[in-house]
Amino acid sequence: MLTASENKTIKKARTPGRPKKTIRRSDFLMVRLTPTEKILIEGRAKNAGLKPSEWFRRAAKNARVFPRFTPEETGWFRMLAGVANNLNQLTHLAHVAGLFTLAMKCQTILKQVDGLITKLSSHDG
Repeated sequence: MLTASENKTIKKARTPGRPKKTIRRSDFLMVRLTPTEKILIEGRAKNAGLKPSEWFRRAAKNARVFPRFTPEETGWFRMLAGVANNLNQLTHLAHVAGLFTLAMKCQTILKQVDGLITKLSSHDG
């Protein structure tokens, strides 16, 4: 037969309410959307079976943002603009002084332009 002390089991005290979350999201990031953007995000979240805020979090974590142009490419564009300006000035001068005298200068500039375009084409990412 069981004694009174064996019959009693030690019960863990239950805390009332919902259990605490392990990760607490306490910071806010406000984002303004157009009505169309909001509908698009809500639709994609619904298709994924997520709430829009969770879908947005996951999309932001996995997003890859690339700079529009590298500093090197920006320099090439600047150089190309300068060369184009020089070519325009030479064209104007050719109309005034005659085309034959400027043929060598134009060929040099055209080689520079061709080289820059080749560099820009090979660095498409």
